[in-house]
Amino acid sequence: MGAAHSNPALEARGLACSRGVVTLFRDVSFSVMAGEWLAVRGPNGSGKTTLLRCVAGLTRPDAGEVLWDGAQARGERFRESLVYAGHLAGIKDDLSAEENLLVLLALRGIRADPEAVRAALAHAGLEKRRHLPARRLSAGQRRRIGLARLALERAPLWALDEPLTALDEEGRHAFEGLLERHLARGGLALVATHQEISPAPAREVRMGA
Repeated sequence: MGAAHSNPALEARGLACSRGVVTLFRDVSFSVMAGEWLAVRGPNGSGKTTLLRCVAGLTRPDAGEVLWDGAQARGERFRESLVYAGHLAGIKDDLSAEENLLVLLALRGIRADPEAVRAALAHAGLEKRRHLPARRLSAGQRRRIGLARLALERAPLWALDEPLTALDEEGRHAFEGLLERHLARGGLALVATHQEISPAPAREVRMGA
């Protein structure tokens, strides 16, 4: 694993969020350092997705704050440091696997080398399907486009919502390999998951406890 910072790279302090009159969670605090990932666990409806969205700046918490390298997690610097992948794959049916990947990267301001794109798709198991429209791909194959995206990203912070959804055993191992390499580079990750993932998380946040 990469060397850890002396201070947490990502820190949440006293986060609280509600949906209407229902409190999803309150007083959630955690820290994740370079070379670590943190698992967010809990039953459906306990606020796992909302917590990730709060960290990513997509949902405003009712209370608390998120810090990135000791400063408020906001602005262009933080957005460039973050890869957020929601529960849905975010794939366009009319675009091919390769075109979807290029669009996902372009939205992040990444102009990837064509050879690197093809290699990432091949590593994700999509080499023979890269020109197929996404509507002809299975749910797991659509998810593998996201794996190819992670292979080409260099942002230090990943916030991932159920990344193993619809993936078979081969896809699961591919994701775990990507995560391990990300951590070895000194990256860090916040992952909402119902499943066990290797390498093991540095710590866990239990929602709905």
